[in-house]
Amino acid sequence: MNGGDEVVAAPAGPPNPLEWKFSQVFGERTAGEEVQEVDIISAIEFDKSGDHLATGDRGGRVVLFERTDTKDAGGSRRDRERMDYSISRHPEFRYKTEFQSHEPEFDYLKSLEIEEKINKIRWCQTANGALFLLSTNDKTIKFWKVQEKKIKKISEMNVDPSKAMGNGSIGSSSSSRAYLANGGAPDRSHNNLSNDYSFPPGGIPSLKLPVVVSSQETSLLARCRRVYAHAHDYHINSISNNSDGETFISADDLRINLWNLEISNQSFNIVDVKPANMEDLTEVITSAEFHPTHCNTLAYSSSKGSIRLVDLRQSALCDSHTKLFEEQEAPGSRSFFTEIIASISDIKFGKDGRYILSRDYMTLKLWDINMDSGPVATFQVHEYLRPKLCDLYENDSIFDKFECCLSGDGLRIATGSYSNLFRVFGCALGSAEATTLEASKNPMRRQVPTSTPRQRSLGNSITRVVRRGTEAPGVDANGNSFDFTTKLLHLAWHPTENSIACAAANSLYMYYA
Repeated sequence: MNGGDEVVAAPAGPPNPLEWKFSQVFGERTAGEEVQEVDIISAIEFDKSGDHLATGDRGGRVVLFERTDTKDAGGSRRDRERMDYSISRHPEFRYKTEFQSHEPEFDYLKSLEIEEKINKIRWCQTANGALFLLSTNDKTIKFWKVQEKKIKKISEMNVDPSKAMGNGSIGSSSSSRAYLANGGAPDRSHNNLSNDYSFPPGGIPSLKLPVVVSSQETSLLARCRRVYAHAHDYHINSISNNSDGETFISADDLRINLWNLEISNQSFNIVDVKPANMEDLTEVITSAEFHPTHCNTLAYSSSKGSIRLVDLRQSALCDSHTKLFEEQEAPGSRSFFTEIIASISDIKFGKDGRYILSRDYMTLKLWDINMDSGPVATFQVHEYLRPKLCDLYENDSIFDKFECCLSGDGLRIATGSYSNLFRVFGCALGSAEATTLEASKNPMRRQVPTSTPRQRSLGNSITRVVRRGTEAPGVDANGNSFDFTTKLLHLAWHPTENSIACAAANSLYMYYA
């Protein structure tokens, strides 16, 4: 700029809708194959770098995948730039390792079976090339370290390894020898020693002790470093790492506890919504998450559809919130199902911590933490199911807990649905993006025309919008009825790229755009 003239950039329009393509599938089912209950995926999580992906299943296993396309590129960054290396390659992953995180247990005091199912996985900061993660079932949280260990081998033996077998005896085709009853041999001459070991001519001048050396071969070892147990009376629904890298929270229906990663026998109760008389209980905690950059701030959602922001600096017990986010009920709209479908199943902070995304049974809502009067945008996901709420209540589908996620750039959001469908919405100014995809090798085959949303801003404007998703009366684009037994509950967005991993029963599907 010269002479004080400012160059004002023209306002950019909304980004174009993404065209999603199939990338990979792990654990694909063959036609007619029955899915084992223990193999159904119950948790998905990318690490902060996006180079590793973890899944947990109902059998208590944690499976790790590592990204391969960045490693295969090879060379330094300068070399790749010189080769005009395209950074638009989509993420590709391969199986890395798996381990048994939790086993089924039995609480004898309460006569209660504790499932091994993994409820949540959260990655921790890496150190010295090792990966660290937290996994939890209903009651117990575990801190795992996964590290490559060099395989150690024994060398510098006196015995010639080419002639030794098993426990040191050499193979021999000579006729069988006579043995005494106590296991000894009748002939114990010096020459018989050569039947057990191969000695060089003239004997051994000195005895060499075996030396253990590390080879170039490596194997992955998962080790449980700490177990955080006996702190929750109710089922754990959330764990979340703090940005300070030292603490994390765990939440059940009525309490949120604060832990230090280094201390497993002590936690601090920071939120307790349990009333003195349980008959007065009106709402429970459904999800909790730390702010991505402010270590003193966390948010938790409730079964009444509200989100509370808590500041840990205010008091030791944070029962009083700093901000309350809830949408006012429309007059005359209350019904038997109102509270059930208002219950928030998942909340996620945006990368910069400015926005919170929440998922209830019918909608996705985007909240600005600076504006507690209501959501800045509402995205209809299950509006077509409103006439079927009675049936969904009868078969318990109305209590399904769908997760949600945001893209790393904050321009899009995603959540799952029935018939193994998931939905991607654009949330930038003026965006009309509302895509329905199927967790299969042909994700775009169930496209349905969607209505155009009203424009709005996510800046300081208090304008709100309701975005319509796919609104078919119980059928998809091909006329197939929706299948409420196949539901896509768990999905995760890559932290830096437009790539989504989602779980359809025991299969992990990955897509890119």
